[in-house]
Amino acid sequence: MKKSFIQLVTLTTMLIAMVACKQDPTKPGLEYMPDMYRSPAIEAYVDYGEVRGRTDNNKKRLLTALTPPLHTIPFYGKMDSASLAVNLPYQRLANSAMSLSHGLFEGIERSSEINHYDASAADNNPIPSSAAVVAKGKELYTAMCQHCHGEQGDGQGPMVKSGAYNGVPNYKDADRASKSDGQWFYSIYYGKGMMGAHRSLLSKEEIWSVIHYLRTIAPRVEKVEATSPAAPAAPAPKM
Repeated sequence: MKKSFIQLVTLTTMLIAMVACKQDPTKPGLEYMPDMYRSPAIEAYVDYGEVRGRTDNNKKRLLTALTPPLHTIPFYGKMDSASLAVNLPYQRLANSAMSLSHGLFEGIERSSEINHYDASAADNNPIPSSAAVVAKGKELYTAMCQHCHGEQGDGQGPMVKSGAYNGVPNYKDADRASKSDGQWFYSIYYGKGMMGAHRSLLSKEEIWSVIHYLRTIAPRVEKVEATSPAAPAAPAPKM
């Protein structure tokens, strides 16, 4: 009886060893209680403040998707020179006042001497417009912007109509439509007013695509500076 038991234990151990040993060097095989020594991966946008029915209010206030380090650029494999230029670090600095109203500016250089928003008026959209680019911009706008700015860009999205936010601009307004693509990019990238920065949510190429779509519903309006009326001509002297 004892001999049979030993043989059974030996055979079971050998079977477990054979199953656990995998030929694929990239696979660990069977692991005994891996959570004891292997840390689980942290996933972006997961609410770790509420796990398995337990709530931790301190963790609920923490961001799980942090902004990239300053001056780093995304790597998407092989890129042509045009794509590389679009993804290079943004040359415009954030306004120093934004650190008071936005919480995504740790480690970001800020300028208090130059108005980079006004300077961005000279920046042109580096991505050529096409049907595919506009379609991509519309898809991103619907997912990221429409809830506040509205389907037609009139500032009457569901969040505004519900009373959660107010003061969302109408892109078709002459003053807004006269802004350059560069100024729109600056506002989306760094945020403006109650709108937070989207630099960590959208790539530069995606922001420019959204702007191409916005121009289809709110074309650029050239701003005409007001001028004073000409003085009436003096009457001709009587002869």
